[in-house]
Amino acid sequence: MRVVIAEDLALLRDGLTRLLEAHGIEVVAAVGDPEALAAALREHEVDVAVVDIRMPPTFTTEGLVAAIEARQRRPGMPMLVLSQFVEQLYARELLSSGQGGIGYLLKDRVSDVATFIDAVRRVADGGTVLDPKVVSSLLDRASRRQSLARLSRREREVLDLMAQGRSNAAIANTLVITEKAVGKHINSIFGKLDLALAAEDNRRVLAVLAYLQEAPTGSG
Repeated sequence: MRVVIAEDLALLRDGLTRLLEAHGIEVVAAVGDPEALAAALREHEVDVAVVDIRMPPTFTTEGLVAAIEARQRRPGMPMLVLSQFVEQLYARELLSSGQGGIGYLLKDRVSDVATFIDAVRRVADGGTVLDPKVVSSLLDRASRRQSLARLSRREREVLDLMAQGRSNAAIANTLVITEKAVGKHINSIFGKLDLALAAEDNRRVLAVLAYLQEAPTGSG
């Protein structure tokens, strides 16, 4: 697997590089600003980019903008973005294409090495991974909206785990139910959120996006 890292803090950039390489993941470029990220993505064929949302010069949304632009140039380009805080608008922007290959983790999640490496691999494989803290914040706010009241408590639990990138088998194991039951809950979620027939992976992303579109904008 080939990875590009975009992180303005040299110490964290070096730490991410060492961590990924220690797990057999090749880092083809490690850069500190959006322009260098764009250049690296033009120069290298990569499986996933790990990008800090807040980068120079203003440290607001430069990394996010660079990630979105990269996915516009190469639809479905796998992107794992890192953020210091739960920022709903950013998560919504990333998922707006309805395509997989997207991850949003809080930076403190990097210290959980197994979780971070698993997220990198799942995003590279086209999956969608949202930090549990991000999901919790979004669902807590979104659940107050009347249009979401159609989902049962169990369906919200299933959607929470879907947003974290869990497979049906993993969801079944976590909730101690059968995979068949998980499938029924997911189909019910799709129906209640009025999601048209589409590829299964895209419908999972769109289900999460439906929550994000109901949540208020701004930081959590």
